[in-house]
Amino acid sequence: MRDVTSANFGLLIAFVIPGFVLLWGIEPYSGSVQNWVAPESGPHATVGGFLYVTVASVGLGQLVSTLRWLVIDSMHHRTGIRKPTWNFRRLKDKVDAFDHLIQIHYRYYQWHANCLVAATLSACLRWSVNGIRLSEFLLLLAVDALLFVGSRDTLDKYYRRVEELLYRR
Repeated sequence: MRDVTSANFGLLIAFVIPGFVLLWGIEPYSGSVQNWVAPESGPHATVGGFLYVTVASVGLGQLVSTLRWLVIDSMHHRTGIRKPTWNFRRLKDKVDAFDHLIQIHYRYYQWHANCLVAATLSACLRWSVNGIRLSEFLLLLAVDALLFVGSRDTLDKYYRRVEELLYRR
């Protein structure tokens, strides 16, 4: 098995964790997902269950990311974070630096914004089955606000630092 590196850690937090958060929200609707997440036969996890949860989390993470792009990215661009127009002709000798900026800023933006989407969807799915409590709603508002602010900060830093990298003389 491969070790966790900065490259695959970024993918884990950007897609797998938000996908699992949404999978948890889907769990009350699917007997299969219930068996993957909390098998009835006991507390022992199975290799098959782990594989299903992992694959489902990756797939759901990609769907969450698409919804994030559609909603959150657009919201940030309409509320003051300027979408840059980068000059990729200057990238040739700066690919490693560009990739580093993706790992230290953009992956964390994806985590903040993807978790914002996944947590909101997951809470709504669970509330439609279990009902909503005021304390849960207030907690979601606080978590969503924190994730939203974090996503704005990391996206803005990513845009500004890549712009410096690609336009610096």
